[in-house]
Amino acid sequence: EPLELGARVKELRLSQKLTLEEVSQLTGLARSTLSKIENEQISPTFSAVNKLAKGLNIDIPQLFTRPVKAESNGSGRRDITRKGEGTPHPTVTYEHELLASTLTRKKMIPFKTTVRTHSWDEYEDWVRHDGEEFLYVLSGRIMLYTEFYEPIELTVGDSAYYDCEMGHALVSLSDEDAEVLWVTA
Repeated sequence: EPLELGARVKELRLSQKLTLEEVSQLTGLARSTLSKIENEQISPTFSAVNKLAKGLNIDIPQLFTRPVKAESNGSGRRDITRKGEGTPHPTVTYEHELLASTLTRKKMIPFKTTVRTHSWDEYEDWVRHDGEEFLYVLSGRIMLYTEFYEPIELTVGDSAYYDCEMGHALVSLSDEDAEVLWVTA
C-alpha cells in the first residue's frame, strides 16, 4: 500500500512521545511546517527530510518505509530495487527515486534523480545537509554548482564526491532532464 509521508512523520513523532513543538526544536523546522507535512499539505524538501531524520534520530529511508522486524547481527542483508520501482520523492528541482528503501539503519542512502531544473535561478538557496555525497551522471549533461568551487560541467560517466554541508546544486544542461545516481553517507 502507498505510504503517506505525513502520516509516517506523525507516526514516528508519536512513537517517540514528542509534540510538534519538541520536534520543531529538534529539527529546526517551524511547527507550522511540521503540521503541514503531517497533514499532507506540503511535500518536504530534501533539506527538510534530512532535518527530520537527524532530529528524530532515524535514517532517511525510515521516513519512507514501515518498520521491519529487527534484523540479526549477521552480514546477509540485501535489498533489490527493480527499474522504476524505487520510492518516489519529488521536489521542485529534482525527481528523486529512493533505492534500497526497505533496509533500515543503512550507512549510505542511494537514489536515482532526474534533474528537472535547467537554470541556477530556479533555486532559492544552496542545498545543504549532513554527510558526504557521491554523484554519478547516468544521462545528459549537468552543471555541478558548489559553494567553494567554480561550477563544473559533468557528462555521462563523470562523477563527483563532496561534502554535503557545503552548498551544492545541480542544473541540467541538456535539452532533456539529466539523470544522476546519488549515494549519500
